[in-house]
Amino acid sequence: MHNGFVTVDDEKMSKSLGNFLTIRDVLAQYDAETVRYFVLSTHYRSPLAYNADAMDAATSALSRLYTALRDVEPGDAQSDIADAFEARFTDAMADDLNTPAAIAVLFEMARDCQRLKQEDRETAAAIAARLRTLAGRIGLLEQSPQAFLQGQAGEGDLSADTIEAMLQARREARAEKNFARADEIRDELTAQGIVLEDGPDGTLWRRS
Repeated sequence: MHNGFVTVDDEKMSKSLGNFLTIRDVLAQYDAETVRYFVLSTHYRSPLAYNADAMDAATSALSRLYTALRDVEPGDAQSDIADAFEARFTDAMADDLNTPAAIAVLFEMARDCQRLKQEDRETAAAIAARLRTLAGRIGLLEQSPQAFLQGQAGEGDLSADTIEAMLQARREARAEKNFARADEIRDELTAQGIVLEDGPDGTLWRRS
């Protein structure tokens, strides 16, 4: 099966233009699942526009899906809501392999899962399990949420150990009611592309 032409920064990819990339080139910069999401987010018959903004958007989109799966253990309870989502996902895939429409269903599932975490943990767990299953059919959401969201540090990025040390310093500052220092640490992390999410069970972090 052939996909549409690949463009790089609005020009058709070709060796003559010097904008030719191999999959190895792309994987040197981006996680393989991000590349897969990028390809699947466009219908296979349509042109595929590769650029840094598109890849960053793919990373951000996957982060939203993984965030929905975080803090909820997928369960095997029966759920009419999950069944309805699966039917729509299957219909989209049966419609000339309409992966963008199928992915849109995954985002609806993620939205409901996130909302129900506080209201109905059992249903949230059932949706999370089905979300994993359906996404797995197209090679997505195959990592743990923590592994994807915290990712591998690139050149110049803070390491996980450094981030954890800074979070510990922030916890100590808050315990001492030194909120100015706590905010300062948060700002330092934000400037380095680290997003903090404070919750009742502590602080979670992810790379933006």
